[in-house]
Amino acid sequence: MPVRDVSDYTGFPEILDGRVKTLVPMIHGGILGRRDLPSHQAQMREHGIGEIDLVAVNLYPFEKTVASGADSETCIENIDIGGPALIRAAAKNHAHVVVLTDPAQYAGLIDALGDGGTTLAMRTAYAGAAYARTAAYDAAIATWFAQQAGEPLAERFALTGQRAETLRYGENPHQQAAFYRDGSQRPGVATAVQVQGKALSYNNINDTDAAFEAVAEFDAPAVVIVKHANPCGVAVGSTCRQHGIRR
Repeated sequence: MPVRDVSDYTGFPEILDGRVKTLVPMIHGGILGRRDLPSHQAQMREHGIGEIDLVAVNLYPFEKTVASGADSETCIENIDIGGPALIRAAAKNHAHVVVLTDPAQYAGLIDALGDGGTTLAMRTAYAGAAYARTAAYDAAIATWFAQQAGEPLAERFALTGQRAETLRYGENPHQQAAFYRDGSQRPGVATAVQVQGKALSYNNINDTDAAFEAVAEFDAPAVVIVKHANPCGVAVGSTCRQHGIRR
């Protein structure tokens, strides 16, 4: 599809090494202007601001930059400012604007456009996902700043996670549950790979985590048996290899 550079559209050059390029009325006015308010439409015509109906943003990879062990200056330069502003503006005006924050959403949008256009319910769902994305992004930044300042117990605690899978059920069969990862690469259940068996339940993951954390307390090879988060048996030996077992 034809692409038009932001600077060509706004008539204002990108400045400060790219830190300022979309934070201008030509962009945000086109996103935030309400199509159902004559006063908004009149102001947009007066200032030559066109309507922007679709906003798709891939944020600077702050989380990946931090995970790579990059230095402080590099991490700071990967804090996106214009991206979250565009996302939040489009999400606020979702009655008229579609906002996409994940390439996985593109196919659904293309299908909707082929069927005549998006619905309010669809745009509302995208808006909710957009605010969840910026919330997670800001949480990652806040956590990094707390770590830089050596504040293990910061005044405000932000926790975010990416849903890895929907579980069969929660702690009890009538409850719903899902498993979320926070992006940490610390060895454990969150970074493990299931190689066989049916989909896991809340109790499966909870027990596996308890067993892993218990066995990690030992330097020698060890085995831990857990039921409902309680260690029922613990054994240590020179090896974890099985010997003399018949069935």
